Amino acid sequence: MSGLGAASSQILGATVEDFALRDLNGEERRLSDFLAGKKGAVVLFWSGICSHCVRYDGYLNGFTGLHPELGFVAVASRQGETLERIRQSVADRSLTFPLVLDPSAAVAAQWATQQTPRAFLIDAGRVLHYRGAIDNYKYPDAPDYTAYLEPAIAEFLSGQPISRADTPSFGCAIRSVYYTLPKSL
Repeated sequence: MSGLGAASSQILGATVEDFALRDLNGEERRLSDFLAGKKGAVVLFWSGICSHCVRYDGYLNGFTGLHPELGFVAVASRQGETLERIRQSVADRSLTFPLVLDPSAAVAAQWATQQTPRAFLIDAGRVLHYRGAIDNYKYPDAPDYTAYLEPAIAEFLSGQPISRADTPSFGCAIRSVYYTLPKSL
């Protein structure tokens, strides 16, 4: 596993490392747990206080019903976001999707992720097929709406090459110097 300061590289078509993180109940969960018996999985780096993540609550809550052949896990990696705050977000927003905690952001660094939300689609062997945004952060009824993750999933499940396997993502920083500045500026 890469350290926080270590540069990570990530290649589409390469195998990503398994990870072990604790869930909200303190139980260790491995990435391989979410892949068991599935064709693949989506790993989403997420934050309970990121306004960009809030927009996807309904989609994420319904993901496993929409894609029973895929595993799903959200990884909470945002610097300074406490377990209590994450639990409060889950309760306040009635979130039901699987969530694991990456308080040191070590897994986020290993996966070369700097913001939330950022999605990764991997196959059952942990080979990376897609990384990037869920969509272009427009509402589905907007004339310029473009979905990125769902077309990638459809192509993956049909055995086709993913036509747009890497998209830029945007959102809230996982780590920022702003988070560590003294509060009495």
